Amino acid sequence: MKYLTKSIFTLLGLCLALLAETHEMNPARLSLEEGADGSYFGLWMFPANAVGLPAEVSFTDCEEGQRNLPEIQGKYLVSNISINCDESIKGKEIAFKGLTRLTDALVSITFLDLTTFEGLATINTPKFDIPEEVSLYPTSYFWLGIEHLLSGIDHMLFVFGLLFLVSGSLNLIKTITAFTLAHSITLALSVLDVVSVPQASTEAFIALTIIYLALEVGDKQKYDSTPWLIAFGFGLLHGLGFAGALTEIGINNENLILSLLLFNLGIEAGQLMVLPFFGLIIYLLKSNKIKIEVTAFASYFIGGLGTYWLIERVISI
Repeated sequence: MKYLTKSIFTLLGLCLALLAETHEMNPARLSLEEGADGSYFGLWMFPANAVGLPAEVSFTDCEEGQRNLPEIQGKYLVSNISINCDESIKGKEIAFKGLTRLTDALVSITFLDLTTFEGLATINTPKFDIPEEVSLYPTSYFWLGIEHLLSGIDHMLFVFGLLFLVSGSLNLIKTITAFTLAHSITLALSVLDVVSVPQASTEAFIALTIIYLALEVGDKQKYDSTPWLIAFGFGLLHGLGFAGALTEIGINNENLILSLLLFNLGIEAGQLMVLPFFGLIIYLLKSNKIKIEVTAFASYFIGGLGTYWLIERVISI
């Protein structure tokens, strides 16, 4: 059983390391602004590191102008785009071809009356009609928040490690609440340009928090009174990581507060989704005769991945 547990943790570590390299939240982005006489101008941005050919976007009942060849700008292949929809794009269909389960497409349209439309196209819903009545709530950022949490292996690993340090349900609630409040604060401050930290440095520091957490897990010592302190302190750093991802994909400035709130609520929803799963794993592993080894292996597992990420991220700075 001891060697089986080692093999399981090793296999999980390898899978997570590979996922960390290939699956980060990096959706495509179509951004349009309405001009005169039903014309629209904007950008089509597709992740440069996505597997396969870039996805294509098309417009039903709209005439598209000549599109330039994509240029690499940061993490994206960017093309200028222009279309004419006679009177309005409202009621017209937008379709995407070539999206994958790892690459969604966030659609943002700003109209002359300063109202906006926010939509999210996925592999399951690659096309939709622009509604005649535009919603005031940018709900797409909620789903992007969930996606970012579930694809952020480092953030999920940190939450997983916290469960080893918490004793009692009340302390668990305090710990998760503290982590939530902390990254909500820095997420808001960063997006509002009150605080600015280089994204590469932030990601390296997040890897350091994971290594520190692994050492705490290895000590096999529960935090009976103040586990929320470590969660709050390191949550501030993780919030900067969330903010960096949100800034890269762009945020609806016309509904900045709502977009920020919904993105953060999406992160929390994703976090609540994984907590029962992590708790069940820990319970099942600790319910057998290898209780002591489980904590040690978890420490090596978390620390090994944290060290891998730290080296990778420091090199990229």
